[in-house]
Amino acid sequence: MTPFTLKPLNAGTCQLLDAHGQHVGNLKLINALWKFKAIGYGPQGEMIPGGGPLTNRHNTTFARLDAAEIGAGLMPS
Repeated sequence: MTPFTLKPLNAGTCQLLDAHGQHVGNLKLINALWKFKAIGYGPQGEMIPGGGPLTNRHNTTFARLDAAEIGAGLMPS
Protein backbone atom coordinates (compact mmCIF):
# COMPACT_ATOMS: atom_id res chain seq x y z
CA MET A 1 0.00 0.00 0.00
CA THR A 2 1.30 3.45 -0.94
CA PRO A 3 1.38 5.83 2.03
CA PHE A 4 0.63 8.82 -0.21
CA THR A 5 -2.01 9.86 -2.73
CA LEU A 6 -1.56 12.39 -5.52
CA LYS A 7 -4.36 14.85 -6.19
CA PRO A 8 -3.81 16.77 -9.46
CA LEU A 9 -4.61 20.48 -9.28
CA ASN A 10 -3.50 21.43 -12.81
CA ALA A 11 -0.99 20.27 -15.46
CA GLY A 12 2.00 21.34 -13.37
CA THR A 13 0.90 20.89 -9.74
CA CYS A 14 -0.35 18.04 -7.55
CA GLN A 15 -1.18 17.92 -3.87
CA LEU A 16 0.38 15.13 -1.85
CA LEU A 17 -1.93 13.61 0.76
CA ASP A 18 -0.77 11.23 3.48
CA ALA A 19 -2.48 7.93 4.36
CA HIS A 20 -5.04 9.87 6.46
CA GLY A 21 -5.90 12.26 3.63
CA GLN A 22 -4.00 15.17 5.19
CA HIS A 23 -2.27 17.63 2.84
CA VAL A 24 1.50 17.34 3.48
CA GLY A 25 2.89 19.03 0.38
CA ASN A 26 2.74 19.79 -3.29
CA LEU A 27 4.64 18.54 -6.29
CA LYS A 28 5.42 21.17 -8.90
CA LEU A 29 6.77 20.56 -12.38
CA ILE A 30 9.91 22.70 -12.64
CA ASN A 31 12.46 22.28 -15.45
CA ALA A 32 11.05 18.85 -16.41
CA LEU A 33 11.36 17.51 -12.82
CA TRP A 34 8.71 17.18 -10.14
CA LYS A 35 9.88 19.10 -7.06
CA PHE A 36 8.34 18.38 -3.68
CA LYS A 37 7.30 21.39 -1.62
CA ALA A 38 6.51 20.50 2.00
CA ILE A 39 3.45 22.05 3.63
CA GLY A 40 2.53 22.16 7.29
CA TYR A 41 -0.32 23.69 9.22
CA GLY A 42 -0.16 25.70 12.45
CA PRO A 43 -2.47 25.46 15.46
CA GLN A 44 -4.94 27.94 13.93
CA GLY A 45 -4.94 26.07 10.60
CA GLU A 46 -2.56 28.52 8.92
CA MET A 47 -0.44 27.06 6.12
CA ILE A 48 3.32 26.88 6.76
CA PRO A 49 5.26 26.55 3.47
CA GLY A 50 8.28 24.27 3.92
CA GLY A 51 6.88 22.92 7.21
CA GLY A 52 5.01 19.86 8.34
CA PRO A 53 6.01 16.23 8.81
CA LEU A 54 8.08 16.11 5.59
CA THR A 55 9.98 19.37 6.04
CA ASN A 56 13.31 17.52 5.82
CA ARG A 57 12.33 16.33 2.30
CA HIS A 58 11.45 19.83 1.00
CA ASN A 59 12.80 20.35 -2.55
CA THR A 60 13.34 16.62 -3.22
CA THR A 61 13.01 16.03 -6.97
CA PHE A 62 11.45 13.18 -8.94
CA ALA A 63 11.63 12.30 -12.63
CA ARG A 64 8.05 10.96 -12.75
CA LEU A 65 4.79 11.70 -11.06
CA ASP A 66 4.36 8.23 -9.54
CA ALA A 67 2.88 7.85 -6.04
CA ALA A 68 4.89 4.70 -5.19
CA GLU A 69 8.22 6.23 -6.28
CA ILE A 70 7.47 9.51 -4.54
CA GLY A 71 6.44 7.69 -1.35
CA ALA A 72 9.67 5.69 -1.38
CA GLY A 73 11.69 8.85 -1.92
CA LEU A 74 9.99 10.79 0.87
CA MET A 75 9.81 8.13 3.57
CA PRO A 76 12.68 8.05 6.07
CA SER A 77 15.16 5.28 5.38
